Amino acid sequence: MLANLSIFFTLAVLTTSAPVEHVHHAHQKRAAQCSFPTDKGLVKISSVNGGGWAQDKSCTPGNYCPYACPPGKLMAQWNPKVTSYSYPGSQDGGLYCNDNGELETPISNHDYCIDGKGTASVKNSASKNVAFCQTVLPGNEEMLIPTNVDSSSSQTLAVPGTDYWASTASHFYINPPGVSTDEGCKWGSTSNPYGNWSPYVAGFNMDDSGNTFVKIGWNPVYFEDSSPFKNEKPSFGVRLSCNNGDKCNGNTCEINPQKYGLNKVSGSDNVSDGAAWCVLTATDNSDVTVEVFDL
Repeated sequence: MLANLSIFFTLAVLTTSAPVEHVHHAHQKRAAQCSFPTDKGLVKISSVNGGGWAQDKSCTPGNYCPYACPPGKLMAQWNPKVTSYSYPGSQDGGLYCNDNGELETPISNHDYCIDGKGTASVKNSASKNVAFCQTVLPGNEEMLIPTNVDSSSSQTLAVPGTDYWASTASHFYINPPGVSTDEGCKWGSTSNPYGNWSPYVAGFNMDDSGNTFVKIGWNPVYFEDSSPFKNEKPSFGVRLSCNNGDKCNGNTCEINPQKYGLNKVSGSDNVSDGAAWCVLTATDNSDVTVEVFDL
């Protein structure tokens, strides 16, 4: 669902290809699975049972296995033959586990993780930590990639450019303050308004002209008929601001249910999948702050 955010941005076709490079060798042929590499600076996912991989299953031969990178960075390995956002190729992110139980880097001239554009950050003005959970793309698009932002602190978010896989945007679920990344960065249930039931979502990318597009919106799932939260106002809000006002397209972009009500945003009447959203664009490589605040 969140991948549809990319339709608001100009997409280009990525045609990168390179020979396969072996990077890890299992001790036994026909291994049942490939182990998560612990010496490559990757973030080991503990919220689901995937052995550290950014998926809720083991990394088995014949499959691509996505992984999480530190905040502000993006996974830089995927199936180079897949150049557009379409299923099932959109699942082929990460390292490849071959039939001998060896991990291979599909794009040998890429590192494991690359820096994002560095043009968006979270400022947490709330009284507790906030978990921003990035979806895995290419991958199964579960919100497994964690960015924890402590109270009264800030953190850089991953902003992809057009050289990222299929020129897609990065997408995040914004959990209520006080929810840990282990609790919020995975599929949840109607028991709690976090995980995929979080009230707010966000999307980021940059085009080749140095314009950074940032979108915040209500999560459509929050208002589904089956949602027990659809009539509950969240206890926190989110706002966008350009750090250079002279290089900002858009006036206000804020979600504040206390001020605007449920499923409303400031300065916009944009609605997709039954959920309201707004966008700011920072031009000339300038940056945007996403502020989380208590109500």
